[in-house]
Amino acid sequence: MISDLHIAPARDNELQALLQHAIDHKTKPPGSLGRLELLAAQIGQIQQTASPVLRDPAIIVFAGDHGVVAEGISAFPQDVTWQMVENFLAGGAAINVFARQNGIALHIVDSGVRHEFGQRNGLTGRKVAPGTQNFAKQPAMSAVQCAEAIRHGRELVRGLSGNVLGFGEMGIGNTTAAAALMHKLTGIPVADCVGAGTGLSPQGIRHKQQVIEAAVALHAGVTAPQEVLACFGGLEIAMMTGAMLEAAQRRMVLLIDGFIVSSALLVAARLQPAILDYCVFSHQSDESGHARMLDALQVSPLLKLDLRLGEGTGAALVYPMVQAAVNFLNQMATFGDARVSEKTAD
Repeated sequence: MISDLHIAPARDNELQALLQHAIDHKTKPPGSLGRLELLAAQIGQIQQTASPVLRDPAIIVFAGDHGVVAEGISAFPQDVTWQMVENFLAGGAAINVFARQNGIALHIVDSGVRHEFGQRNGLTGRKVAPGTQNFAKQPAMSAVQCAEAIRHGRELVRGLSGNVLGFGEMGIGNTTAAAALMHKLTGIPVADCVGAGTGLSPQGIRHKQQVIEAAVALHAGVTAPQEVLACFGGLEIAMMTGAMLEAAQRRMVLLIDGFIVSSALLVAARLQPAILDYCVFSHQSDESGHARMLDALQVSPLLKLDLRLGEGTGAALVYPMVQAAVNFLNQMATFGDARVSEKTAD
C-alpha cells in the first residue's frame, strides 16, 4: 500500500541559489536557454546536486483492459489491447522506435489484459485481473485489486537501476477511465474532460460523455482519491500510480506522457502533492481534456506536437531535451573558463 510512503518536496533554497549561479554564468545571456534552464535546475534539485547525472533511462508501458468498453465508448475493439502488446513485443510500435532511437530501455507490463500471453521474452506479467469491471454498472476494481495494482507498480520501480523513468500505457477504453478520473478529482465538467480517444465521431463523443455522467451519478459518494481510482480507473492506471509514487520517493526524474498517464499522476498528486516536483511534463496531448488537466495540475508541458497516441511516445521524444539540460549544466563553459566578457549593464 502507500501508508509507508512519503514524498518530500524537491526544492532546497541553498541548492537553488547554487544552481542558478552556475546556469547564469555559462557563456550565454541570462535566461537565453529558456525552459532548458528551468529543467536543468529542476533535475539538479531532484538529484540534490549541482552536477546531475542521467543513468539508465527506462520507460514502462502498462497494459490493461476496461470493462466500460461494453458501453460502446471506443472506436476500436477490445482485442486491440492484446494485439498492440504483441506489437510492442515484436518491436514494431512507435514507442519501440523512439525508445531505440534515444537509448531508452523499454519494459512492457501486463497489468490486466483480457488475454493470456504465457511466458514471453520482454513481457512482465503482473496481471491483477483480466481487465476491470464495467464502471457504468459497478466499481471498476475492488479496493483490494486497486491496492494490489499500486503495490505491483511500486515493486517494478524497485527493480530498476536508473534514475529517469518514463510512463506509457495501452488499453482500449482508457481515455474514458481517464476522463472520469479527471472529472472526479478536479470538478471540471465531464463535457470538458471527454475527447475523441482513438477516433470517435462527435456522436460517439457525446455517448461517451453520457456514459461517464451516468456512472458518476451512480457512484456519487466516492470522493477519496484512492477510492476514485478503484471506482473509475484501470489496472494499468493504478499500477502506473504506484510506480510514479515509488519513483518520486526514490528521487527519480519522472517523464510524464499524455492524457492517460497524466490521469494516473493526478491521482498520485492528490495522494502526495510533492510528486509534481519530480515530474517533467513532456507534451500537451491533442486529446481535448489534456490541456485542462495540465491547467488543473498547474504545470506546463515542454512540447505541443498534437500527439494523441499514448504508449509513452511523448516521454521518449522529450528525453533528448532532458539530456540537453543536464549536459549544458555540466559541460558548457563559464565566462571565466572561456575568458569571455560578461554583461556589464542593462
